[in-house]
Amino acid sequence: MVVANMDEMVGQKPESARINRAVDESQLIARLHKGYTDLKRQIHKVVVGQDKVIDSILCCLLAGGHCIVQGVPGLAKTLIVHSISDAMKLTFNRIQFTPDLMPSDIIGADIIQRDPQSKKRRYEFVKGPIFANVVLADEINRTPPKTQAALLQAMQEREVTMGGRTYELDAPFFVLATQNPIEQEGTYHLPEAALDRFMFMVFIDYPTAKEEHLIVKQTTSGKKRSIQSILGRSDMVLFQEIVRMAPVSDTIIAYCIRLAKATRPSDPLAAAMAKKYLQWGAGPRSGQYMTLGAKAKALIEGRITPGFEDVRDVSKLVLRHRVIPNFNAEADGVSVEEILNDVVKHVPLPT
Repeated sequence: MVVANMDEMVGQKPESARINRAVDESQLIARLHKGYTDLKRQIHKVVVGQDKVIDSILCCLLAGGHCIVQGVPGLAKTLIVHSISDAMKLTFNRIQFTPDLMPSDIIGADIIQRDPQSKKRRYEFVKGPIFANVVLADEINRTPPKTQAALLQAMQEREVTMGGRTYELDAPFFVLATQNPIEQEGTYHLPEAALDRFMFMVFIDYPTAKEEHLIVKQTTSGKKRSIQSILGRSDMVLFQEIVRMAPVSDTIIAYCIRLAKATRPSDPLAAAMAKKYLQWGAGPRSGQYMTLGAKAKALIEGRITPGFEDVRDVSKLVLRHRVIPNFNAEADGVSVEEILNDVVKHVPLPT
């Protein structure tokens, strides 16, 4: 594993780092893998099942992205996010999105305060709930686009601007938004610019009969299960840096780009179903996120560099909210998942 600036990460002098570089890098990968395993073990103390959902959310968090989860109420979406923040000593805020929510309710506002010494009035910025390491944007599609747009700068730039002043958000910063696919009355679809800021879209389904039995048994017994804080903010910042610096071959990057191009109807390399059923395909950010997601998935499994299967495993998580079906898809009853399955099959593995 060739990593730039590894000397600063391990806190060693350049001479000793060069001597022990292979040892240091393997130790960092082992530390990330162990941290992920311990973190998942703590989450499962209170969350039953949902392994794929937890894996996807943690993979997105390690890659430094944001995640949107779609599922019916009562499937532990809030509990999973809260458990992650509890196990990592991270600050957590929940924002319940409603039609009357204003941008200032999210990012904060300038309040007139009177200085006790000079007796003069001045503006003082009161921070909103966006100033946390983990932010749960619950039912984000229930608020108008004006309020949804208040998240854009925070998600992309990790900062908030108010009254001509810019305030940086503490790292790590992770937004997990939820959507309810059942009730569509009084909802507002997220604009494409907002959807593109989310790295993954994860679908959460009902638990199995065995898992549901265990859920009911645990939650009605009167015994409280507590989560132990095992990782700090500095650990997560380090893990995200490791994911960024992990090596990836040009062949893998080319495969990610090829998958993205196969979703664009006007592209000569587009898949057949994409040409017929998609109005718009995925943009360049999808290739970036597939590469990062594949690297994170490989590292949490203890591997140095990702392979093609890692890219395939994260491809639909990255692409499903970045493609827009056309009227033909609706008329023929073709879902986005069917189109993406055809895209993945259409793109051959490089030799």
